[in-house]
Amino acid sequence: MGEVFKRSIGWWLKVGGYRVYILRCSDGTLYTGSTPDVGRRLKEHNSGKGARYTRSRLPVTLCYLERGADRSWALKRENQIKKLSRSAKLLLCSSHRTKYQHTT
Repeated sequence: MGEVFKRSIGWWLKVGGYRVYILRCSDGTLYTGSTPDVGRRLKEHNSGKGARYTRSRLPVTLCYLERGADRSWALKRENQIKKLSRSAKLLLCSSHRTKYQHTT
């Protein structure tokens, strides 16, 4: 994840609620998950303690992040995203990155 992108969403990661995220794995595949603490979860994925899918595809980088009110919302949204085609997920990633990369 680019340094400007990290700084621009740092405060947002600390606000309450749940997040749905998409990770780009080292082999180019995408992984979708949800958590209340994205920073912690990203560290778990990259240390090999995250999902079984990502363990053999390290390192992973955050490419999409969406915040919602609660776990129920997050699980529903995660399921919606998982049903999307790869190209639709990549479109989400590119639109999200564009939205945040220029803010400070």
